[in-house]
Amino acid sequence: MKVLVIEDHGPTRDLLKRSLDDAGMETECVSRCSTGLKRAMDDEFGVIVLDLMLPDGDGLDLCRELRAAGIETPVLCLSARSDVGDRVRGLDAGADDYLKKPFALAELHARLRALGRRAGSAAPRIVEARATRIDFGARRLEQSGIEVPLTSREWAVLEVLVARGGRVVERGELLELIWQGAGPAQSASLDVILSRLRRKLGGAEAGVSIRTLRGTGLAVEIRP
Repeated sequence: MKVLVIEDHGPTRDLLKRSLDDAGMETECVSRCSTGLKRAMDDEFGVIVLDLMLPDGDGLDLCRELRAAGIETPVLCLSARSDVGDRVRGLDAGADDYLKKPFALAELHARLRALGRRAGSAAPRIVEARATRIDFGARRLEQSGIEVPLTSREWAVLEVLVARGGRVVERGELLELIWQGAGPAQSASLDVILSRLRRKLGGAEAGVSIRTLRGTGLAVEIRP
């Protein structure tokens, strides 16, 4: 997997390059927003590792620029800031994952592999089925032409399920991909989000529905 690291702190940047190269990844490192934007647009990467505090700008602004330019490469944000509000702002800016500094290299590797797997089966940009229209690029869900707002976590869950094209996603995998943990709190949060998503999607009659397969996982059904 080819990884673009955008990190201005020299020792951290060197450590990431050595570690990712040793893990069999092809790593390119830059230290500024401007250079990162140019490299991400000029070449194709499997994942982008993005520090949020860069000398010429905010990493979240760079993430927004990438998404506005149509760059769908998964982005893993690195930051010393770790409260819920910071993570939500990162996801809202278009990031796919968020890792607090300092971090364990083994965890970083695992998250990059997970993002690489997700990138290999991206959700279609637009899904249309009966009364439902989902535009993943614009993050817009419409039921019979009326917009239905979704939260960042609801979008993340829906995108993973739709990307699998009807195949089953194990509950534990979904929790690890989106919550980075599969404890009771994360599991309860997933249950709440699934309940809200089912209500907002409108059920099978509206065209898109989520099935729970007892003891297995979850799958999305799309009815033209």
